[in-house]
Amino acid sequence: MKTLLSLLALLTVVTAQAKLNVVATTADLGALARAIGGDKIAITSMARPTEDSHFVDARPSFIRLLNQADVLIEGGAELEAGWLAPLLNNARNPRIQSDAIGHILALQGIRLLEVPTGPLDRSQGDVHARGNPHFLMDPANARIVAAHIADSFCKIDAASCETYRANLKQFTDALDARLLAWEKALAPFRGQHAVSYHNSWPYFSDRFGIQVDVFLEPKPGIPPTPAHLANVIKQMKEQKIRVIFVEPSLNRRTAETVARATGATLVDVSLFPGGIKGTEGDYLKLFDAITDALARALSAPAK
Repeated sequence: MKTLLSLLALLTVVTAQAKLNVVATTADLGALARAIGGDKIAITSMARPTEDSHFVDARPSFIRLLNQADVLIEGGAELEAGWLAPLLNNARNPRIQSDAIGHILALQGIRLLEVPTGPLDRSQGDVHARGNPHFLMDPANARIVAAHIADSFCKIDAASCETYRANLKQFTDALDARLLAWEKALAPFRGQHAVSYHNSWPYFSDRFGIQVDVFLEPKPGIPPTPAHLANVIKQMKEQKIRVIFVEPSLNRRTAETVARATGATLVDVSLFPGGIKGTEGDYLKLFDAITDALARALSAPAK
């Protein structure tokens, strides 16, 4: 009996070790990896969904995490540029270095928006040379990223490829159905404007027609000044802008001040699953929450 129990314990350990150890830089990439990998992978996301992914605290524990990883998934559009590289260098893991099969750049196949055409300097704020990195705010891009992840998992773990392909189909079928519902919910409000703290939403605007083009930051990454906020308030009143997007990692008090001055409604949004309660680990639930909250705010009577 003891021998049998020992063998069962050993089998459990071997099975657990057989899973791909996947690390994603952000929770949205982690959610997509989980949807594709299912029970064939163990997934950890580095950045918390409630923190600013531009400025993640590069904790020493991340080095060990990366050292043990079979796969690393990053956005690839410089969102993680300020903190990932030194961690990756110190991890000394050849499986996930930039030229390795285990290093997945999610942006492959994505048409990036807002790609700068001229020289960049700090006077322009925190502008990314490759383009705006928040491409998963268009759900159609999630289909591209999910397919790329499935292709990569199949190359790394060919024995489980059939599972990855089946999970991909299940995810994309669900995504396509939900995207139709999201577009229908927001269709009555196409062309309306919204305010956000940071320029995180061009892909969302491109997909759903809600123009998120007024920002509480004067430039990306530059804190608001009283003069700038006065101009925002004036613009909102003139254009009758009714909603302000509030992300969990950004300054809510500033948004509340502007909302009081304009009568606008605060809409809690997030770039990452888990940034809104009830959306943990689920990309589709994140967009359910965003589109529902935005549709309710835009359909409510003006204050």
